[in-house]
Amino acid sequence: NVFRQGLRAASVGMSAPSRHLSIGVPAGFEEVKDEDGRSRQVCKSCGFKNYKNPKVVVGSVPTYRDSQGNESILLVRRSIWPRQGYWTIPAGYMELEETAEAGAAREAREEANAEVQIGSLLAVYTVPRISIVQLFYRSTLPTPEFSCGTESQEVRLFKKAEIPWGELAFPTVNWALYNRIFTDEKTPGQVYANPATPGGNTDVWYNPVSGEISSKPNWRDGELNA
Repeated sequence: NVFRQGLRAASVGMSAPSRHLSIGVPAGFEEVKDEDGRSRQVCKSCGFKNYKNPKVVVGSVPTYRDSQGNESILLVRRSIWPRQGYWTIPAGYMELEETAEAGAAREAREEANAEVQIGSLLAVYTVPRISIVQLFYRSTLPTPEFSCGTESQEVRLFKKAEIPWGELAFPTVNWALYNRIFTDEKTPGQVYANPATPGGNTDVWYNPVSGEISSKPNWRDGELNA
């Protein structure tokens, strides 16, 4: 079992993952069916299993309220592949030894040089085809101070009526903005999940006018269906 694997590795002075990464994976490994029917890479000499798990993305939908009470949302235009030139919320991969909330705040600093206050969890989205789990939070921007980070070519505040729905980078960005702007009006504070689609299809987008869900492979050049 895992405990025995750790003891075996400790006998040579390092943890099981460190030991096997140091000798190179998958050298000395073989594919074996696990108890749950999945194929795992297992070390032939000690039985250590090289589990491959989903990546975690953290981010937030930052809102700024001016002195008149008008609310805007902070978006960044990507300067890197994939989806270079498209708009997104500040988000990225969670780092080791940090909380999800700290990671979401860090991403806002890195991508928009913005100090946001992380609030409640907005949504948990899963994208099985690329093995990613996304945790997005509601956040506030106390002051309108921001600028481009190394992965952004433009950063700006959008009024809710100005959101560039046809130029968003990924479906989950569309979901997060739709949930924050529209769904939150009806069910504030709720934690949202993937849109309900046949077969769990994740390549779908909310239409901000009708609220309907559809597949739009080219939103930048296409027209929104009113």
